[in-house]
Amino acid sequence: MTKIIHSYWAYIVLIILIVAVFNALSGLLSKKEFKDKDLRISLFALIATHIQLILGVIAYFTSTYFTTMQSHGMGYVMKNSVLRKPLVEHPLMIIIAIALITIGFSKHKKKTTDAAKFKTIAIYYTIALILILAVIPWHSWFSN
Repeated sequence: MTKIIHSYWAYIVLIILIVAVFNALSGLLSKKEFKDKDLRISLFALIATHIQLILGVIAYFTSTYFTTMQSHGMGYVMKNSVLRKPLVEHPLMIIIAIALITIGFSKHKKKTTDAAKFKTIAIYYTIALILILAVIPWHSWFSN
């Protein structure tokens, strides 16, 4: 059940994160004022990704992949690309991406100009979005 929720919540995360990136880029390029709406969009992206992380951690430790890793060991997992992706590459890159979103949100609050706020969000959230897009298990998304 957790894996299903994790999979469907990922759509919400992607949509909100894409909206946050485009909002930050459009605000930066059009030299808009950073308003409460902009803060909320980036905050919603932060919250959604953190919820996804919690769901992912639960799904990770309750998965059959994790059971396989426990029984065969990490050396076996690292030699097996089918297991390495969901057990190592995906979680690690997602954690890095969520850390970047968290850092970006935190840093933008310390900026004094609207352009600097938009720029900080745009840079950190865009890099995070690219990392997330790189490790989404696309084959399972489109096979259902």
